[in-house]
Amino acid sequence: MSNAIQQLHGVVQQYQWGKIGSSSMVAKLCKSGDKKCKVEEDQPYAELWMGTHVKAPSKLVKSDLDLRQFVQENVEVLGEKVCGRFNDLPYLFKVLSVAKALSIQAHPNKGHAEKLHAERPDIYKDPNHKPEMAIALTRFEALCGFRSVAEIVRFFQLVPELCTVIGEKPCQALKTSNDPEEQSAALKSCFSQLIICDKALLQKQLAALVKRVSAMKGIDYEHVLGELLLRLNRQFPGDVGCFVIYFLNHVFLQPGEALFLKANVPHAYLDGDCIECMACSDNVVRAGLTPKLIDANTLIEMLEYQPSSVEEQLFEPTPTQHNNELLYNPPIDDFAVSCVKLPVSLASYEFSVNDSASIVLFIEGAAHVEGGSDIEVRRGTILFVPAGTVLQLSNIGRNVTAYRATCLL
Repeated sequence: MSNAIQQLHGVVQQYQWGKIGSSSMVAKLCKSGDKKCKVEEDQPYAELWMGTHVKAPSKLVKSDLDLRQFVQENVEVLGEKVCGRFNDLPYLFKVLSVAKALSIQAHPNKGHAEKLHAERPDIYKDPNHKPEMAIALTRFEALCGFRSVAEIVRFFQLVPELCTVIGEKPCQALKTSNDPEEQSAALKSCFSQLIICDKALLQKQLAALVKRVSAMKGIDYEHVLGELLLRLNRQFPGDVGCFVIYFLNHVFLQPGEALFLKANVPHAYLDGDCIECMACSDNVVRAGLTPKLIDANTLIEMLEYQPSSVEEQLFEPTPTQHNNELLYNPPIDDFAVSCVKLPVSLASYEFSVNDSASIVLFIEGAAHVEGGSDIEVRRGTILFVPAGTVLQLSNIGRNVTAYRATCLL
């Protein structure tokens, strides 16, 4: 029956920046959720994909179909609104386990994505935008959004090597800028000069900075982000991203805290494990901290040069009518994510019924899926819940934590 709950296996991506072996949350979830999964302790486990993305659609446990084929053959499972608007599952749900910095990057808006795909389909492989949200599962470190002008100017004073790379005139323009429009233009000029600077000059000044910072101790070391600078330079020696840390907010999320990354916001994930949900796209424009293709000019022109604070980067969930549920509902139509936590004292629990399809990932717990199903929930279990279908758990044997991706039109 197409309206029955389906158990899924996600697809693991073993990118080199992922955590190694059983230290990876991705590996732990896969090993627990799929008895056939064998974790190799010397290999990276970076991402777990859950959805219908053509690059890596999830597999149905009790069928030869993948989720993409299943949805195409049973479009009613999406729900009437989602089917009419998107005609596919509009989001991609992931777990990330980050041991090494991901690229300095941003994602295009819908119109820009269509243009990039039309002009360079070999690089930008779909015409969709890619807003995304990250919810920390462990302490999670990232760079996100431009710092305040005052902070950046302070780094000009503390890190003269940065000014040498950018040039005196752009730095002075940012120091003396006043109104928001003037600050935005000056910030773009400084950031652009850094990203497209002469590589020999960049590497000479970065080497000088690394040598100077390596000899620092205490508060001076902290004031120039010494630990982060040296760590990134070990991971990507001589890379422009080592200077970008002085432009972007350095954010630490505690478990349950979230970032929402709209189009054209520069960011980079640095360390930790998180839930991630995004529009169903793989469009990424990169400018540093990566062995992949760098498209610096495109990134420079697309970014929003709006100074912000660390606090402004955080995205707060809201309580729902269900006491055990928090909803992360960003200002877009493509996706929302809820977190459900159930104590073992509950005899049973019925998830709210949505008029669109959901994917539910269990991070921890043990329970039984009611309604004629033989699905036993444990850590790493992934469920596809068709629109209008009731998901009810019984025999809750351990405290349950689940994340649910859906579309709230």
